Amino acid sequence: MASNFMFKVTKVLKRNPDGSHATRAERKKVLKLVDKNLAELGFRRLELHNLSSKHLQAVVGHWISEGLSAGTLKNRVAHLRWLLEKINKTGLLPASNTSLGIPKRAYVTNIDKSRTLELDKLALISDPYLQTSFRMQSEFGLRREECMKICLKDADKGSYLKIVKSKGARPREIPITTSSQRELLDSVKPWVGSGSLIPSGTLYKTQLGRYQQACIKMGLDKAHGLRHAYAQDRYKALTGLDCPAKGGPRAATLPIELRDKVKQVRLQISNELGHGREEVTAVYLGR
Repeated sequence: MASNFMFKVTKVLKRNPDGSHATRAERKKVLKLVDKNLAELGFRRLELHNLSSKHLQAVVGHWISEGLSAGTLKNRVAHLRWLLEKINKTGLLPASNTSLGIPKRAYVTNIDKSRTLELDKLALISDPYLQTSFRMQSEFGLRREECMKICLKDADKGSYLKIVKSKGARPREIPITTSSQRELLDSVKPWVGSGSLIPSGTLYKTQLGRYQQACIKMGLDKAHGLRHAYAQDRYKALTGLDCPAKGGPRAATLPIELRDKVKQVRLQISNELGHGREEVTAVYLGR
């Protein structure tokens, strides 16, 4: 049975279905964890309207003590901030994550995490909608949810692909620059029509389960490596260089006259991926 705290939180979640399906699911998961952790820390019979800074400091401190990564901590705190905004209690947490004891996120790994979509493995997937979703990820660097919910009839603007149903509800434009991108779009639009890449009558949740099973079947993990490959291909196309994660020159070794250009290219790639922050590209490209 849900606690009174979680009962009220669930109402807030239902009234405010912000973000993608994955974001909403993760938000609910984190807020349920908050309820569980606070009970474990001795805060019982907590009501949402009684939530105070001592509760939040306690639960964040507990997470830090577990040795979680900076990225995980920041994501969890972001969901807390979302809840506080909805209940008009934004002042309960300091504006800076550093004030909470959360270290800065380390983006640079210089490890190549790119994956190539192998056609013989793709042939193992019988669903043409899923096959196309994986090809869209490979060709355009789409996120998992985007590659299934995209409506190609509306998204294809000729010289670019307009992504509307995106993480954080930030629409973006991805340039169509290669013949393989154009051929993919032109071959799929006639049979998919005005619908998305989720079969008619199928829920996203159901198709997501099929997608996850297909990833396992093809040995692609979550297929996020396809986005890495897209970013790396774009970097080479725009700079003429391999990225550091692929063994190319690191930023610090570039001639001064190239550094500004590379920084702008990284920002462009970040925008195409739907991030909007240049520093995030270190995850995909290295530094």
